[in-house]
Amino acid sequence: MTAPGELIIEPQHGQPADACVFIIHGLGADGHDFEPLIPALNLPGNAHVRFIMPHAPKLAVTVNGGMVMPAWYDILAMDLGRRVDEVQLKRSAERIQALIQEQIDQGIDSRRIIVAGFSQGGAVAYQAALSFPQPLGGLLAMSTYFATADSIETSEANRTLPIEVHHGNFDPIVAESLGRAAFDRLKAQGYSANYRQYPMAHALCPQQVGDIGQWLTKLLG
Repeated sequence: MTAPGELIIEPQHGQPADACVFIIHGLGADGHDFEPLIPALNLPGNAHVRFIMPHAPKLAVTVNGGMVMPAWYDILAMDLGRRVDEVQLKRSAERIQALIQEQIDQGIDSRRIIVAGFSQGGAVAYQAALSFPQPLGGLLAMSTYFATADSIETSEANRTLPIEVHHGNFDPIVAESLGRAAFDRLKAQGYSANYRQYPMAHALCPQQVGDIGQWLTKLLG
């Protein structure tokens, strides 16, 4: 299905962007879902960051009775392993990688490009960032799981990628055990990942937003 485009927010005050953050939304949402996050990050004025929030295409989702909704891939079963359509997931990750390459072609250093994803979008973010052939600036996985951990072909260019894994310990949609399992898998494979747990459900909380802002400032400021 044809991709429906992206929401792009340029740096304030007309400054040209010298960094880019991709935020990949979850199931049933769209790029606007994270639009309010941008000002809440309180990035410093000298951080000229472009935010790109792609919109997922509409797909039939098996676990939701075949209902058509914005989705990066079909979820076939809500078991502990989250059985998913890996072909669709990897196709979505390739779309994100193409958007990343567009930013590089426009002059953004790949090491100043961050990939973030929430829930279903986080699974896409894992695949897109860890298999990208050029070094990226960071990966943020929020309330998500590593769906392609057993099949991904990782890139040596991103073996030292800064990775943040965030999860709520009251999450009823994606159990925290899945977020922890993803973190453990990353550590076992030699990645330098950091795990943060928050007292929240399947959402973001103010403490987490503050931590994300500080992390981005450290990487891009």
